[in-house]
Amino acid sequence: MTAIAETTTATRLHGEGLTLAYDGRMVAEDLGVTIPDKSFTVIVGPNACGKTTLLRALARLLKPRKGMVYLDGEVISSMPAKHVARRLGLLPQSSIAPEGITVSDLVARGRYPHQRLLRQWSKEDAAVVERSMAATGVSELADRLVDELSGGQRQRVWLAMALAQETELLLLDEPTTFLDISHQMDILDLCAQLHAEQGRTLVAVLHDLNHAARYGTHVIAMRGGEVIATGTPEEVVTAELVAEIFDLPCRVIPDPETGTPLVIPKSRR
Repeated sequence: MTAIAETTTATRLHGEGLTLAYDGRMVAEDLGVTIPDKSFTVIVGPNACGKTTLLRALARLLKPRKGMVYLDGEVISSMPAKHVARRLGLLPQSSIAPEGITVSDLVARGRYPHQRLLRQWSKEDAAVVERSMAATGVSELADRLVDELSGGQRQRVWLAMALAQETELLLLDEPTTFLDISHQMDILDLCAQLHAEQGRTLVAVLHDLNHAARYGTHVIAMRGGEVIATGTPEEVVTAELVAEIFDLPCRVIPDPETGTPLVIPKSRR
């Protein structure tokens, strides 16, 4: 088995010795993962390999059977929910908005972690909501009902809500699912912009290897509940590793637009 060593330097978010399971179904055992600070980390791997399960554990949505996830040096499962929400934002794979809610009201819910008994809605909260909608290009949709929007528009609104939390860590579970290729690129371009211009640490689960190689600065490749390789796209997205992880014979060439690795599957004929 081919593997690239994970760095051991301290980071804001990492997991050690993780055993992850749903009821009686074991997904991963003794899993270790480190998210480099200020990276755009992409988790890739075949279906049912544990990508989303790992992300859920990092987001404190799934408690490990064994091992610990650490956020800023603290065990994340022992931290109050609001404390976690002020440091870490999550864009889940399937988000359902309350019926009849407008875009601006949904984005405003991202400010909930910052509300306290003696600190209710403020001008600062309103300004953050406006900035978040502007950053995601949904300001003109503020008064529209979320239910009326297209898939691409709704995904931008959910991302705006996550941005309104004002966390330096943002986790995204398959943010391009069910979107056409144009809207996929829109969302990923926006994520890359947030990473480059605001210095946020992003962690995204993606299915498309070429998207992972184009947008990611750090790649975690999984198979069968194990981390097989980690590193830069150039280190991880190689013909050898793609064949090992995905059982896909391929060529890997430089993308003519970006110079990043581009996977070209070999003909099966």
